Amino acid sequence: MRALGLMSGTSADGIDAVLVEFRGNPAKPKWKILNTVSYEYPSSTRDKIIKVGQGLKINSKDWLNLAEEITELNAAAARACDPDSTAEVVGCHGQTVFHRSAKNSQRGGSLQILLGPLLAKILDQIVIYDFRSKDIASGGQGAPLVALVDESLVGRLYGWRGILNLGGISNLTIIPPKTGIDKTSECLGWDCGPANSLIDLAIQESTTISSNFDHDGLLASLGRPKLDIIDKWLKEPFFHLEPPRSTGREKFGALDLQNRKQELGDLSTEDLLSTLTTFTASIIAQDLDNLFKMKKIRLIELLVAGGGTKNLFLMRQLQKRCRGVHIRPIHEIGIPSQFREALVFATLSWWHLLGKKVNPRFITGANKNMLYGVRVEP
Repeated sequence: MRALGLMSGTSADGIDAVLVEFRGNPAKPKWKILNTVSYEYPSSTRDKIIKVGQGLKINSKDWLNLAEEITELNAAAARACDPDSTAEVVGCHGQTVFHRSAKNSQRGGSLQILLGPLLAKILDQIVIYDFRSKDIASGGQGAPLVALVDESLVGRLYGWRGILNLGGISNLTIIPPKTGIDKTSECLGWDCGPANSLIDLAIQESTTISSNFDHDGLLASLGRPKLDIIDKWLKEPFFHLEPPRSTGREKFGALDLQNRKQELGDLSTEDLLSTLTTFTASIIAQDLDNLFKMKKIRLIELLVAGGGTKNLFLMRQLQKRCRGVHIRPIHEIGIPSQFREALVFATLSWWHLLGKKVNPRFITGANKNMLYGVRVEP
């Protein structure tokens, strides 16, 4: 079966589309990527998404216009990736603008902008969308959903294997070994904290840089990180919450960046970017250290995906701080780094058509097996 996956993450830079052929056992499928497309948002659309996510109040007419615009952009990305409409199903995540973590007695919440029925009508194809609501209604965090699928796509090794996504937010998937006493263990997953979100915002706030991100991490590599401040930040309560754990731009966005900049004082752009990038790597290293302290799990390999893999300074910091772990980009095992999440939503949409339910308990915290997404016909 062919499925098309569409994904736009917290970086809000555009839509990743992937056309995939699936066959065989859904739990361990054979799959082949047939085409990929990266479809950039117009700068005006990206600005609106980020501002709304940061709390900009807009009227109902503007909400509708934005929803229609995002839906039409997803349709354009789908047609660019699969011009002959060969996919039997389209799995579309939509654009997250707000995510509220579940904690104590407060229910979680997550808002993705997408008009699913309109997308199905435009494409004249079955669309699966709204992947998070059912999970949240069942007591889960609604994230990270990629961890529900990772094991099926990448498989197990003879030791614990990790997958790290470096998007706007970083998240980890922890996959048990194929043999030994731990082979009956469950997959784990959680959001770590900011990956590119604070770095990109710092770049965009700079009056001397025209780019939206730090190319290759070059500017960060020219600076000196404030390690004492990073050590203080790592003690913040969020980074010590036990999984399941989720977050988004509402926590690690523009206001958070301003507070951190104020604490850092008068720094050069290079020193600021070096500090924020080292902070991202340090959060992940701390999570892996805590994983060993609490569960005696030590990874033998960490596969890295997402836009952050292009930040060479960030990748070097990960190598430096995650000692004893073999770190390599996920494209080395055949998954294009930028399209991993789109591949996940193609898989979830395929599973939805097959009626395959997923156990999210150790990843999102939801309390029952469920079929992810809502199906709409054209």
